[in-house]
Amino acid sequence: MSEREPNLNVDVTIPDTGTAVLSVGGELDMETAHLLEAHLTDLIRQGRARLVLDLSALGFMDSSGLNVLIRAVHQARAHGGDLYLAAPTPAVRRILEITGVTTTIPPHAGVAEALAAACGAR
Repeated sequence: MSEREPNLNVDVTIPDTGTAVLSVGGELDMETAHLLEAHLTDLIRQGRARLVLDLSALGFMDSSGLNVLIRAVHQARAHGGDLYLAAPTPAVRRILEITGVTTTIPPHAGVAEALAAACGAR
């Protein structure tokens, strides 16, 4: 039985606004969720509690990924920030909607809109 490499890419940028933007691509599942969670936790520990997740390249997300998002939004809000979702793919948007996560973390059309929401919430 061969092990496959985790199929998740997370790139972090911090524009002039100070809000961290995490571009997430690949598959967010039980094998990869810990990778995203580690990035989010590290950023919050560094004092960056306003976080934008660019989901435009995320092809798949299961309940493990949903749990990471839910824990991250609670953690960010506890530190005076928030979690903003940007441009979820249709498959990811569907799982967010059918699980009701969009009522807690409403998705934005793109990163620019999510950043504007984050900056307006200061």
